Amino acid sequence: MADINAVAKQFTDFYYTTFDTNRGGLQSLYRDNSMLTWEGTPILGAAAIAEKLTSLPFEKVQHKITTLDAQPSSPSIASMIVSVTGLLVVDDSTNPLQFSQVFQLIPDGASYYVYNDIFRLNYGA
Repeated sequence: MADINAVAKQFTDFYYTTFDTNRGGLQSLYRDNSMLTWEGTPILGAAAIAEKLTSLPFEKVQHKITTLDAQPSSPSIASMIVSVTGLLVVDDSTNPLQFSQVFQLIPDGASYYVYNDIFRLNYGA
């Protein structure tokens, strides 16, 4: 297995750069059996996930990663769980939002695809 932390960093760099510049380009990271849970709402399949991400109600977004952790998720295949926390700057707001996101990545040839994706904004109590 490749260095899991290096793979997780490479994946998240690509994911968030693409999210911030061309959300529609994320569809290729998902498959028909992939699931996104966005703020508690489950969305199944690459096309539906891409539709959700491209229809979010903001023009401009920038992710700033604070933490990145990765662990193997199976003893038999080189899959992994990737946990991310960070700040989300939307439409040049001066008040960034805190977020957390967890991905389960499954090997697909020489690359990985997103099998599970869970996103939450983290609000103060």
